[in-house]
Amino acid sequence: MAHAHLQGRDRLSLGRVYYGWVIVAALSVTETVTWGIIYYGFPVFLGPMEQDLGASRVAVTGAFSVGMGAAALLAIPVGRWLDRHGPRGVMTAGSCLAVLLTVLWSRVESLPALYALWLLMGVAMAATLYEPAFAAIVGWFRTRHRDRALLTVTLAAGLASTIFMPLEAWLLVRQGWRAALVTLAIVLAAVTVPLHALVLRRPRPEPAPRDGRPAAPPAGVSLAEARRTPVFWVLTLAFVVSNFATISVTVHLIPYLAARGWSVTTAAAAVGWIGAMQLPGRLCFAPVAAWVGHRWVTAAVFLAQGLALAQLALVARMPSLVPMIVLLGASNGMSTLARATTIAEIFGPRHYGAIAGAVALGANGARAAGPVGASLLFIGLGAYERVFWVLAAALALVAAGVAALEARGAREAPAGAGGPA
Repeated sequence: MAHAHLQGRDRLSLGRVYYGWVIVAALSVTETVTWGIIYYGFPVFLGPMEQDLGASRVAVTGAFSVGMGAAALLAIPVGRWLDRHGPRGVMTAGSCLAVLLTVLWSRVESLPALYALWLLMGVAMAATLYEPAFAAIVGWFRTRHRDRALLTVTLAAGLASTIFMPLEAWLLVRQGWRAALVTLAIVLAAVTVPLHALVLRRPRPEPAPRDGRPAAPPAGVSLAEARRTPVFWVLTLAFVVSNFATISVTVHLIPYLAARGWSVTTAAAAVGWIGAMQLPGRLCFAPVAAWVGHRWVTAAVFLAQGLALAQLALVARMPSLVPMIVLLGASNGMSTLARATTIAEIFGPRHYGAIAGAVALGANGARAAGPVGASLLFIGLGAYERVFWVLAAALALVAAGVAALEARGAREAPAGAGGPA
């Protein structure tokens, strides 16, 4: 009854819409714009930056990895802030910083300046991308409709590259990369800052019961308690392996296929279609999770990624790339939702930001290290096929680990984990 009363107070007077869905709508827009400009803008402007700065591709892309690493390191403190203060302040400040840094990016004249700028851009990414957005949504949808709300945001943001990369390429031709970044900074400021500042807010606390006792806080365990459970470490390791594997494929797929007789055009199209297949994968996540449970579907995601990499290792014997594209793309799309929903399901919403940040520290750190790490594996193992077999085996092992913790993890989690709010 108390929760129903709380939801009633947070409904808009016009149309009786639960305010959580207004949060979802706002974040669907801001995540699409932020991912499209900050994340997907870098590869579009990579070539012109190399020419203007007189640096190699490896040196320039290293700045992007520095930003991803900084974002990973800040995931836990940002998560703690979100748990205590809500999303408005940190996401608004992050958007303002992103706007300022995008303008400064357009004025970069040296490689050290680019690295310094992207170190700070990592702060902006930690404050604006999926982790804080998911924490905001989990706060409003503690149990009911949570999967649908997260799905809505990821479906919208999944179109960021489709919308913004062609736009950025058009601006590059028309204006040059420096002026294009100024234009994009204006778009970023006009869309994300007001939406974060004016729309985002914390859910109101539960009203006190009529007997005068204090209202129960949202269910969930602290980060310290979560760290004492095997399921936390298995999930963290699993998402580290998954992110390392998927970013390695993204970066190395084109040279791998080209060396085995596929045209560069076909290889590039394969990368694009892997991204496109994330959307149907995300659409399938909620019904499959409702059917088999969040942890089982998460284990299946890792197993599917491993099977896709095994197919990639056997590409010389495969008549088509389509099975690999469908399997890897769909499982990659489901992985984003699996991380958000499984953490909330197991550990509850009360300290979701800190726990999700701790998992993101490893997972996003693996994403930052993946391109270089896969190159080192290639040097050490001597062939891409061996690299993909090693990654496929690692994914199969973590999938088995997550599945094995299905029953035991629930029993060993501290009381209150994952309970309804």
